[in-house]
Amino acid sequence: MSTYMPKAGEIERKWYVLDAAGKPLGRVAAQAATLLRGKHKPTFAPHADCGDHVIIINCAEAVLTGKKLTQKYYYRHTGYIGHLKATRYDTLMAQKPEKAMELAVKGMIPDTTIGRKALLRLRLFAGSEHCHAAQKPEAWEL
Repeated sequence: MSTYMPKAGEIERKWYVLDAAGKPLGRVAAQAATLLRGKHKPTFAPHADCGDHVIIINCAEAVLTGKKLTQKYYYRHTGYIGHLKATRYDTLMAQKPEKAMELAVKGMIPDTTIGRKALLRLRLFAGSEHCHAAQKPEAWEL
């Protein structure tokens, strides 16, 4: 018996909706990363981009457990010497909850060309409404 090798033309991509309301941010991000890579499929191969499209709704209602809201920081650098900017997660979740979810998913995707293509299939929404109803996404239960 030979090993199955998925080909780019044979890959079928589905659309899934994840609801983050009341769920831990990391758990939702881990499930989204699995769906984006295609690891839930029996035809998964690490060298092929066989993942699906993922829509995450209610990012603003995702929960950070413990003291992460006050003790966890998002760091970015402006490019100038000494200009490291730090944003606490309570501020980040209040202003840009989609950014917090995107950072969590991005950290769970490999930093390769396949990983960068997978992140393009991620759609994030702070509320419960999304504009991808025409794609007929299926609800994915965590």
